[in-house]
Amino acid sequence: MTMRQIRRLAINTGGGDCSGLNAVIRAVVLHACARGIEVLGVEDGLDGLLPNKPAVVRKLTPEEVRPLLAQGGTILGTSNRGDPFAYHGADGSVQDLSGALLVRARELGIELLITVGGDGSQAIGLKLQELGLPVIGVPKTIDNDLDATVETFGFGTAVQVATDALDRLRTTAESHDRIMLLEVMGRDAGWIALHTGMAGGADVILLPELAYEPAVVVRDLRRILGGGRRFALIVVAEGAQARSETDGGPRARGAKIHGGAAQRAADRIAALLPGVELRVTVLGHVQRGGTPTAYDRLLATRLGVEAVEAALRGESGVLVSSQPPDIRIVSLASAVARVRRVEPEAQIVGHARALGISFGDR
Repeated sequence: MTMRQIRRLAINTGGGDCSGLNAVIRAVVLHACARGIEVLGVEDGLDGLLPNKPAVVRKLTPEEVRPLLAQGGTILGTSNRGDPFAYHGADGSVQDLSGALLVRARELGIELLITVGGDGSQAIGLKLQELGLPVIGVPKTIDNDLDATVETFGFGTAVQVATDALDRLRTTAESHDRIMLLEVMGRDAGWIALHTGMAGGADVILLPELAYEPAVVVRDLRRILGGGRRFALIVVAEGAQARSETDGGPRARGAKIHGGAAQRAADRIAALLPGVELRVTVLGHVQRGGTPTAYDRLLATRLGVEAVEAALRGESGVLVSSQPPDIRIVSLASAVARVRRVEPEAQIVGHARALGISFGDR
């Protein structure tokens, strides 16, 4: 496929929202339209291409997207329940609507779909590619757990939000002589917790990848408090588990959200450390919203531009991947092959241990 052959492409945003989605949409529209390509926006994940849905497919213009660089969320809307291969109806039925989606895409003259999302969205994109709809993926997830890319936009903003919260908790913890626990997102991968804990000077970081022993956490807290400090900071990923928990480790994709990881940790610590005040703060969806950092705006913009470049080169079935200092192309299949988790023996974990940070595992 050459540049002259592309007349119309579509873009959708799927999965959980995050800061930087609008920056990608903006970059795709500005670059594609400058090359004479019409861009259609698919609303609410892929719902705009499915029958009997209120979502629509609409034309996007440079005038509409130009102001979006600093705006959080996504003007197209998103959904993490819109798998067209297993669509759950209001009556509880599950249908394969992929055929109807492909028919609608052909009717609209869509020659290529740019799908912006995490591993679930990219897995759907790969299936559509295999059925004949050319797809280019753009990696998005605050968890930074998509394989085949060094980083995903949205992650940096989430870490900044969480670090700001930890900074604020430090002053109140010090004022009241308390142990503060901050729960951040990270069901299967602890990248947000790890980066936040290191950037914010946490004393303990609890990750899904490293089951912790409450007694070990308490031992390390006694050491910290015994040195003259009267407060401590703990960052907990929502998927963190004590070794004694019997639910099988990291939760299977799509499983019911646990929640309460920080509160469970606080209860266990309190039972072994009487007389110390503990408080729990759960950030939740605060990490997804708001203005993207300058770095996430830049990363999202570059990924969007390169997605259009890949389309102009005739490529599909690929993911635009951050491989600093460049944006490179990898296969969609390699991107969804596995979840990118924190390796227990990774250098960054060693660096955290060197600072005296406890993971409660040894």
